Amino acid sequence: MEDFKQRLYENGYFRQEELVFWDCGPDQRVRAAALLSRLGAFAGYDYDARGLTHEALWAQREVFLLSRAALRIHDCPRAGDVLDITTWEAGIKGTHMGRNYEMKDRQGRLRVSARTDWILVDPETRKIMRPSAFTAKPLLRDDRPLDCPETRRIVLPPEGREDLGTRRVRWSDLDGNGHLFSGNYGDIVWDALPEDLQPRVFKEFYINYSREAVLGDQLKLDGFRDETGYFVEGLGPRGSCFTALCVF
Repeated sequence: MEDFKQRLYENGYFRQEELVFWDCGPDQRVRAAALLSRLGAFAGYDYDARGLTHEALWAQREVFLLSRAALRIHDCPRAGDVLDITTWEAGIKGTHMGRNYEMKDRQGRLRVSARTDWILVDPETRKIMRPSAFTAKPLLRDDRPLDCPETRRIVLPPEGREDLGTRRVRWSDLDGNGHLFSGNYGDIVWDALPEDLQPRVFKEFYINYSREAVLGDQLKLDGFRDETGYFVEGLGPRGSCFTALCVF
């Protein structure tokens, strides 16, 4: 136990969170958007605890943006559940920095696991940099086992798509950077899903964040269903904004 705590202190962050009604749908099960929101939040909490706040990283012109995520539901959390959420850095993969997560209940049972890939960006020029250019601290790697699929590139085929309508980016969608908040993509995907899939609990969920969306952008939503699951793509004025895959 002491060894775990030491490793967690060196490369990780732990916090308890209670799921409230806002986090859940009408069946009181956690929404994909609530889980995605915690991925970004807990990465920030980890760096804040090390003195690397958003403001400090911005001043150094070295910020990480979420690029890809993969989630696995082991036992879907519900409203009122208290989750022990742990996150740790998972090393460098090409141009990405990996970060993993586990969400367990108070009995220690694994409820949700997740992998994420992040890109390093100069916030002023929006230029993507290699992780090796990060000077704020060493990027760590922890190879502890994680029962979660790898992130993946998601591409919808050009033929056989379903028109899922459009979604305009509204003021309440924005985060503190003035862009569509990464967590809100989960609600956009679920609002666009066919009605037969919306009440179902996903086993796995994958998302690629390709381009930032800003206030007033109109996203054209396309869907595609095959034996893998249901794919959704949001096309904005500057090209593909995101692609997602829901596996049920």
